[in-house]
Parts: sequence; structure tokens; C-alpha cells
Amino acid sequence: LRKQESREKDMDSRFHGNDKQYITPEQIFYYIYAILYSNTYRTKYAEFLKIDFPRIPFTKDYKLFKKMAGYGERLIELHLLKTSEIDTPVAKFQGKGNDKVEKLKYEKGNLFINKEQYFEGILPEVWEYRIGGYQVLDKWLKDRKDRVLSLDDIKHYCGIVAVLKKTIEIQAQIDNVYPGIEKEIIEFHQ
Repeated sequence: LRKQESREKDMDSRFHGNDKQYITPEQIFYYIYAILYSNTYRTKYAEFLKIDFPRIPFTKDYKLFKKMAGYGERLIELHLLKTSEIDTPVAKFQGKGNDKVEKLKYEKGNLFINKEQYFEGILPEVWEYRIGGYQVLDKWLKDRKDRVLSLDDIKHYCGIVAVLKKTIEIQAQIDNVYPGIEKEIIEFHQ
């Protein structure tokens, strides 16, 4: 714990600007979360990420740090489904039938779960979105193959679609800010 407190004070003292600018452990967590969701970061360090723990570049720019931490906080709230940002559905369940997941087919923004029923309004980039090598929307439904979806399942799936769409939007914002992160980074010595 002392080492952690020492590291936090060390980071506080290395930010440019007013000496009264402090950061919290939560802000550090949010910042790291945002960095790990940067497509620019993931692409640039893809080979290193395969073989080692991620190395997080900490910017010296306090305002940039706060902005990135804000994006991370929004992502965490999204991923924990604790935000009103996803209250408005992006996808709608259409068609009449038995609500059974049979054969999946994605076609022009519609994801069919059987011959008669489908989720409407799924953008291609949302359909293709992957986490940990898995195509999220595809995997969720395949895990329920030959099951009848309940109303709660359908609502939850529509919520996942909204979360992924918003995640992609925030990732674009993160990637716009990320180049500034690496301009001046804090060097830590072990």
C-alpha cells in the first residue's frame, strides 16, 4: 500500500501545471481502462500485448489525463450497464414466431435468429465487434442455440447492441486523443 501511495504522489508531482492537481486511484483505473480500449494503442503494441503485460503510457498533461479518465469511466459504466446512455434501444426485435434461436444469419443490418424473427438495426461494425477474439453478438446468441428467448433475454440483447454501439463511439473519441498521450509521458524508474 505504501508503494502504491508513493507511486500516486510521484504521478501527482509529474503532471504539468498547477501543483494542486491531484489524481485518485479511481481516476488511474479509468485512465488505464480507456488506454486499453484505444484501437491505436492496441494496433501499435499488438505484438507486445501478445507476449507481456500491457505497459500503459501515462501522460504528463493533467487535462489530457482527466479527459482520458473520463472516457474510461464512461466505458466502465457502459460495460457494467450502469448508465442511462443505453436506455434508448438501438435494435428492435421483429417478426412473429416461437422466439427460438435456430440458425443465425446477418443481412443488411438485420440479424435473423430463425426464418421468421430477427433483430433490426444492427450496424455492421457492431455485429463484427470482438472482445477477446469472440464476436460478441454472435457468441451470445450461439450460446443460446435451440433455446427460446424470454422477453428479458431480448431486452438484454438489445442492451448489448446499444453498449457495443456506444463503446465504438467512445473508442473513436479515445483514438482522437491518444496521439497526444504519447507526446510527453511520465517515466517510472523501478
